Amino acid sequence: MNIKTKTFEVQTAGTISGYASTWIREPDSYGDVVAKGAFLDSIEQIKDSGKPIPLLWNHDSADLKSFIGTVTELNEDDHGLYFEATFDDTPEAQRARQLASDGRLAKFSFAYDVLDQGEVELEDGRKANELRKLNIHEVSLVMYPANPDTGVVEVKSGRRNSAKDEDKLRQIIALAQECLGEYEDTDEPETESSAKSEELDTVNDEERERMARLIKEAEDLLTKEDSK
Repeated sequence: MNIKTKTFEVQTAGTISGYASTWIREPDSYGDVVAKGAFLDSIEQIKDSGKPIPLLWNHDSADLKSFIGTVTELNEDDHGLYFEATFDDTPEAQRARQLASDGRLAKFSFAYDVLDQGEVELEDGRKANELRKLNIHEVSLVMYPANPDTGVVEVKSGRRNSAKDEDKLRQIIALAQECLGEYEDTDEPETESSAKSEELDTVNDEERERMARLIKEAEDLLTKEDSK
């Protein structure tokens, strides 16, 4: 049996960046703190594999609609686990982007396997479970994070049209403008039948108006995309 496959490019629309984890020494809702360096090996494995991890809504990997984007950058800095991600061009992903942009969704979490952990005493004498080495599987935009110190750094609307789509749109505009010019140059002359002439003029006027309106809409769309 021969199985044929076809690869499609995922259209992206907008980006988000933030911290999925931080080194704050305040135990999260599970009593855990994360040690700096806990993600380094996992980050390298992800880079070496060439397979990015997903951005999910609320860890819901059972629902494909909850796959709202792709994590494109992961690294540790002095504050925590910083990430950047692109949003998919789907209604669910774009709704999540809007909510993150206006601040109604502003926290993150992540799914992981624990490879190394141990009890640690904090500066105030409390005990906590320190996560020292983790494999990270996804980053999630969430309403209620285990670690409230996580947060959004920036959300951008991005481009909804790829460069290839933009080229096609410009070609369509050029062709439409050419056709519109031909309409203007080839108006039917007056004939013996004034009724027929008026009918042709009406059709030409309607076509000119329709094409001019479509050209304007396409040009407005390009202008809007270029300004983002």
